[in-house]
Amino acid sequence: MFVVAASDVVRAGLVSLLEADARFWVAGSAEDLSPLAAPEAEGPPPDVVVFDAERPLTQAPSALRAFVEGARDGERVPAFVVIGDEESAWAREALREGVVRALLPPSASAGEIIAAVEAVSAGLAALAPETLAALLSPPAPNVEELLATPSSPPPAEPERDALTPREREVLEMLAEGLSNKEIAWRMNISEHTVKFHLASVFAKLDVSTRTEAVMQGLRRGLLMM
Repeated sequence: MFVVAASDVVRAGLVSLLEADARFWVAGSAEDLSPLAAPEAEGPPPDVVVFDAERPLTQAPSALRAFVEGARDGERVPAFVVIGDEESAWAREALREGVVRALLPPSASAGEIIAAVEAVSAGLAALAPETLAALLSPPAPNVEELLATPSSPPPAEPERDALTPREREVLEMLAEGLSNKEIAWRMNISEHTVKFHLASVFAKLDVSTRTEAVMQGLRRGLLMM
């Protein structure tokens, strides 16, 4: 197992967390994937790489893609547990291709990280409920396509009732830019319940990201500017 995180504090924390579990052996850690991709790297690649994609987030897609494409012929590519970027298109695409086997939010607890690593080590996948719902939803147009599409007539009232009052409330807070934790605090519910509502909203609106949910909510008259 190998740990990759740009932050020294995050990297040390992940290594300490994994080494505390007797089932896991951490072969090393680094701030990026270069030690694993180096031609002079000794020994076989690790089975699992725990990859903190939150910082710097913009480098995560290119770094992971370059590592996979640069693997030597016949070399096994490790399974990745990605933390901090569960909503992005590149991470979900990597999941479909079998490179990423677990997507966790930045707020993932120690227990959730251990459970994800355990699942991936056993050849399984680990996903948050809303991520699974997004993967199962039909592809949604991007924001540019939505803005370029001529406005449609106001939706009929039955469509406004497609979301429950609580789901409408969550959608309105998404439009305000609130995080799951902030929504949970404002609604006085758990983050798990917020994730459940988000998964339902995504499925009903046929979207896969928070931005697309807000855009669809505006187009369908579920949100007011």
